[in-house]
Formats: sequence, structure tokens, C-alpha cells
Amino acid sequence: QLVESGGGLVQVGGSLRLSCAASGFDFDDYAIGWFRQAPGKERELVAKVTSGGTTDYGESVEGRFTISRDNRRNTVSLQMNSLKPEDTGVYYCYARRVVTPTFFYWGQGTQVTVSS
Repeated sequence: QLVESGGGLVQVGGSLRLSCAASGFDFDDYAIGWFRQAPGKERELVAKVTSGGTTDYGESVEGRFTISRDNRRNTVSLQMNSLKPEDTGVYYCYARRVVTPTFFYWGQGTQVTVSS
């Protein structure tokens, strides 16, 4: 399972750090990432990281967000800086198994609200 933490309310320009703790599966076999969904919008990829540490970011967060993983502690963090109102949404941690058969885990989501 995946358990997120760290969401909350922050002002424009502020920072938040989200964490995702994984358990019950072989963490090294999974790429881990974050999606977000704002009201009335489609879910979009925020960032992802492979087991080897290769990262990828959504265009809207490039240069402001940083994803990292700790393979010993089975955790992934998302450092979010220079937050904007459009970053508001529910952030979901996911894990995608990179060896066959493919399998996904999803967290329950954590709310991030950026107020102006």
C-alpha cells in the first residue's frame, strides 16, 4: 500500500513537501510518482522517478518541484517550491511495476491548496 502525507494549505510562493511511504511490495521493482487532480480537470502527471533514480516532470512543475526516493526506507518525497494557485489539487502517489506483469498501486490522495 501507499500512504501519503504532507499536504495542506500554503500561500502563493510557499513550499510544501509531500511524502509517500510504501509497504507490502518490492519497492525496487517499481517506478514511483505523483499525479494530481484539480476540480474539473483531468488527472495530470506531476513527477516520477525510476528505481535507478531517473526523474521526469510535468511541464508545469519543471524547475519548481523535485522528486526523490529512498530505496532503503521505501519512501518517495516531492519537494514543491514556488507554489502557484494552479498547483492546487489532490495529489496521488502511485507505484508502477516495471517488470512483467505490470501492476499499479495508488495512495488515497492528499490535498494541496495554494491560496493567493
